Amino acid sequence: MRKYIFSSAIIGVLAGGWNILSATRSGPRDWRLALMWVGWLLSAAVAIGTVIQDADDRRIEN
Repeated sequence: MRKYIFSSAIIGVLAGGWNILSATRSGPRDWRLALMWVGWLLSAAVAIGTVIQDADDRRIEN
């Protein structure tokens, strides 16, 4: 679990999610907002995949 919490990729995704959440609260609800959420979900999936791949690579090296 610690590998997810301290990963810079996950921290970046969380910061981006915070920004999108504030845009959702205060901004207009249109197609661009939906695209921002889709982009954030894709970024989160890539970040999680990167953490998993790095953990597997480190496990194989040891």
